[in-house]
Amino acid sequence: MTASYQHLALAQVQEGMVLSDELLDMQGHVLLPQGTVLSAAMLALMPRHGIEMLPIAGCGLSEADAAAARAHFQQRLARLFRQHAPDNEGDWATGLLRRFVEDYRLGKEAPQ
Repeated sequence: MTASYQHLALAQVQEGMVLSDELLDMQGHVLLPQGTVLSAAMLALMPRHGIEMLPIAGCGLSEADAAAARAHFQQRLARLFRQHAPDNEGDWATGLLRRFVEDYRLGKEAPQ
């Protein structure tokens, strides 16, 4: 993945933006390779494949747009892990997975 990227909601992505990473479908198949310049036709097909967010390279979002994207991600993360109580120490594996997903999507560095 490129050093400068942002996950954007599909509605915020514009024709001509570049993918910072491979785009995978729900089964893990590669839909588009890293570095693809997005066209209007490609963007129109995203909902058919269940794509809601795209990793976009080098985009300079305003602080308001970045905050909105983070809020959208936090809402999605809460839905994905809705069966897991964050304070449940007996289910440490799910808590660890949630932390890794959150760190990855927010672009945080992995601990060494």
